[in-house]
Amino acid sequence: MTAAALLSLSILALALMVCLWLVTEPLRAGAPSDPDAPAREGLEAERDRLYTELATLTDERRRPDLERRAALTLRALDALPPAPRPERGGDGRRGRQWALTALGLSALLVGAGAVTFVPRWQLAALPAGEAANVQAVLNLPALRARAERTRTAPDYLAWGRAAFDTSAYDQAVSAYGNTLKLNPRQPEALRRLGILLLTRGEQGGAAPSAGDAAQAALLIRTAAQLAPQEPESQLLLGFALARFGQDQEALRALERYRTLDPQGRDADELISAIRARQTDSDPGLRVYAANCASCHGPAGGGGIGPSLRESVLSRDALRQVTVQGKGAMPGFPQIRGQDLEALLDLLEGWQPGKAAAP
Repeated sequence: MTAAALLSLSILALALMVCLWLVTEPLRAGAPSDPDAPAREGLEAERDRLYTELATLTDERRRPDLERRAALTLRALDALPPAPRPERGGDGRRGRQWALTALGLSALLVGAGAVTFVPRWQLAALPAGEAANVQAVLNLPALRARAERTRTAPDYLAWGRAAFDTSAYDQAVSAYGNTLKLNPRQPEALRRLGILLLTRGEQGGAAPSAGDAAQAALLIRTAAQLAPQEPESQLLLGFALARFGQDQEALRALERYRTLDPQGRDADELISAIRARQTDSDPGLRVYAANCASCHGPAGGGGIGPSLRESVLSRDALRQVTVQGKGAMPGFPQIRGQDLEALLDLLEGWQPGKAAAP
């Protein structure tokens, strides 16, 4: 435990002791007769019993009912008239002792709840992703200690995963490096260590060294070869290829990622950026984006219209369909000259067995 954590706990303990002293001050004095005392004591006993059950609950299905009964009990206590102010030297020492004991028990139960079911309620209120990150941060010190004690690949991998997910990248590099010493073919450790090598200089505005970049590329490619069906393998491969200017290969990897994880949105921005670069530099893509993409998809894979990547039409047939239209497809006679030739080059390059195009 860090010094800051110890200081925070000490301050909290001192505040609780002061509050406890202030609350119990009236109980240390004598109290006049209280006509509502039996009802109040019964409700307080019921409250304390419910708190005890909540603190030691093992069957979560009972929690809503216990919480409802506890709320009703507290409401009934609030509805009672205030207890008479205590007077020094009065009677009821035994009652005051019982009250002090009940109060101490309540404080103990509240303290136990603060480190048991209250944190679970707080995590349950968070979105799934945020709750997982919070849990990973809480677990990180224990995972690190376990890995450093056992020195096994699974424990190093668990530590590295928690460190990577919580942006503790220095720890992630250490954990994944140790994982690879024990298991050089672990895909997650390979690709994540590779991406960390490729990006670790970004915060300081420095590009990776040539050695780091080459090693990162090797690690990420090896991970994609070992685990081609894991979405993260394709995602990080696409990111790395785009960093090296290999946009065409990057797009294939990123599209593969979206096929493996249809709900994943991590590649959308990069795919859009690559396509924008290609459209600016490739006249065929520029013409395609302006006239064809709305029906045949941004990459020719199909949409309202059929996939152009499965076409086997000759160049002359492609020219005729493009200019004159066919079936439900309208003609585009305004596309002519160099723009038409560039578009036909693109469409031919997309056909099966032809040179791969973006």
